[in-house]
Amino acid sequence: MQKNDKIKLNSYLAPLSFLYGIGIWLRNRLFDWGILHSEQYSIPVICIGNLSVGGTGKTPHTEYIIRLLKDKYRIAVLSRGYKRKTSGFILADSESSSLEIGDEPFQIKHKFPEIVVAVDSNRRRGIEKLMRLTPEIDVILLDDAFQHRYVAPSTSILLSDFNRMIYEDKLLPYGRLREPIGEKSRAQIVIVTKCPKDIKPIDFRIISKRLQLYPYQRLYFTGLCYDELIPLFPNEIHNPISITNIKKDKALLISGIASPQPFIQYIQNFVSKIESLCFPDHHSFSAKDIEKIRNRALKMKNGNTLPHIIVTEKDAARLIHNPHLTNEIKQNLYYLPLKICFLQDQGTAFDAQIKDVITKNRKNYIPKTIKTS
Repeated sequence: MQKNDKIKLNSYLAPLSFLYGIGIWLRNRLFDWGILHSEQYSIPVICIGNLSVGGTGKTPHTEYIIRLLKDKYRIAVLSRGYKRKTSGFILADSESSSLEIGDEPFQIKHKFPEIVVAVDSNRRRGIEKLMRLTPEIDVILLDDAFQHRYVAPSTSILLSDFNRMIYEDKLLPYGRLREPIGEKSRAQIVIVTKCPKDIKPIDFRIISKRLQLYPYQRLYFTGLCYDELIPLFPNEIHNPISITNIKKDKALLISGIASPQPFIQYIQNFVSKIESLCFPDHHSFSAKDIEKIRNRALKMKNGNTLPHIIVTEKDAARLIHNPHLTNEIKQNLYYLPLKICFLQDQGTAFDAQIKDVITKNRKNYIPKTIKTS
């Protein structure tokens, strides 16, 4: 079973990991024993999260559920808005920027302007404000809230990166787990994400056995599926390129995400010569960073032609309002949209399970009226 990333553990930090684990165990037991209270709500609340830090694909899985439900239900997405420059509860609108609400909520609102998107680090307060300000919503999707136990979701979806399975990891700071692996029992759905296309049947069985899930838990496997390249500034580009016709061209790849390897490897299938600049996860691009990108692009210049500059979808959310971008960069800047695809034809079963959650947890449900032309 080939993995893209070798698991790196900080063994010298194991004593701190032990102390951290005691604190996390005690906190979870206080919720389990009812000493700390978890709030339930009258509408379905679906939590998408993970046990580890870093990227497991929460945003594309959230977007998959949005596509599944948006034509029949009124959806709200509530996120903490990681690394935003604001605080408190904010209800996003068409004018909201990634600095105000965070790059993932901005990306979701930009792609699905018809749904409600809000941010609040206090999820319970955020849900209560959403229900008061937008009483018509039918379902709330909580992005990255598996550890926020003050909310009792209708169902929890736990994601684990195929390249760094939770059973191979350790607690922070020894490893990258936020909670002990046993806390996976709170999830009704477990999804192994970023699976390679050539994953073997025996790998499914090995993973299923090692996860040791309970009978009430369903296991799914997903991979990454990329769409066609999209100009970030379409008015600046007169002849847009296609991912399939740039084999002889050069490309400069820019990423500020936790796991850029799949993005880079995918582009390598289509471009003969690439160079990459990798920044930290959720990176905010400064004037110095833009100058660095420009200088690298100039070094790759072929005659008078700059290379295609390709960024991830999340980075596009941070770059679209960046005041430091020059016209020459804008004229060559594209982003690569990302979706997830279910393996083993599991998509139908997953769709049915999500819809069943809403049906069983929605009180006094009135179907959304769909306008037809």
